[in-house]
Amino acid sequence: MSFRALITDKDAEGRVVSSVQMLDDTRLPEGDVTVDIDWAGLNYKDGLCLTGGGGLVRSYPHVGGIDFAGTVRDSADPRYAVGQAVVLTGWRVGETHWGGYAEQARVNADWLVPLPKGLSTRDAMVLGTAGLTAMLAIARLEAAGLKPDAGEVLVTGAAGGVGSIATSMLAKLGYQVAALSGRPQHAEALKALGAATIIDRHEFLAQPDKPLESARWDGAIDSVGGKVLGKLLKQVKYGGAVASLGNAGGIALETNVLPFILRGISLFGIDSVMQPYEARVAAWGRIAATFDLAAYAGLVREIGLEELPEAAEAILAGEVRGRVVVRVR
Repeated sequence: MSFRALITDKDAEGRVVSSVQMLDDTRLPEGDVTVDIDWAGLNYKDGLCLTGGGGLVRSYPHVGGIDFAGTVRDSADPRYAVGQAVVLTGWRVGETHWGGYAEQARVNADWLVPLPKGLSTRDAMVLGTAGLTAMLAIARLEAAGLKPDAGEVLVTGAAGGVGSIATSMLAKLGYQVAALSGRPQHAEALKALGAATIIDRHEFLAQPDKPLESARWDGAIDSVGGKVLGKLLKQVKYGGAVASLGNAGGIALETNVLPFILRGISLFGIDSVMQPYEARVAAWGRIAATFDLAAYAGLVREIGLEELPEAAEAILAGEVRGRVVVRVR
């Protein structure tokens, strides 16, 4: 049986290029479960894979797509029945293992999660890795003591996928959200998601830099890293915590020990790629009960497989707002 797929390969001159082709299902990699894919997502990491950036793809030809959702076509694992709706994020699928930019995928059963009731396969890709990571960050901050009746929670990179979903879910849970973004044109959209305060990133970074600054944030979710993370750590209140989950602003971290030893703050790293099965199931269940899909609808754009190469360039250039979902079938 043949199916459509976006094949990423290197041309004769060594350039990474992508095109939609027909493939025979005998070319699918090994795995326990074969999935008929309805929808996939577009993430920053997908942009790197489709353009050859970051050295994420080691072998060509390749099928990218680190997120996908669809229904089970065939399963050798008793947890999954034919026709069952499933979602996959992480596990380096789309990087070292063929991913979701195709009408079929074959994967390890442990990488899948049963789609929670109340979510369609399209809904799952509006959320995708961004939604899972945001929920894992919220849960980690709550485990450290963050409560809705506290003060402000800062979300950086708020106009991006993770940031916008984190803003929406925090507001739905009753938190007072301050949204930091370098794209002021998206301020009204962030307010519609529930942000109480909008902070311009350039103004934030332009404030005088001190070893310890005025304490403002009870907690923070940071998807930027670099200078933004270094500065916000100095502004976290006594006993507060920060969840770090991205590096759009760079991997370097310039800080000092004073926020940690004088205010007792905590910095948690959030990884969604290698999360175990049970943690994923729990997080997706809470996402389904929390996320306001209707309120987020204006931040979702649909594209087809053919449009992915252009969209990949756009997400790497910081030109994507909210989430892009890919119509696969």
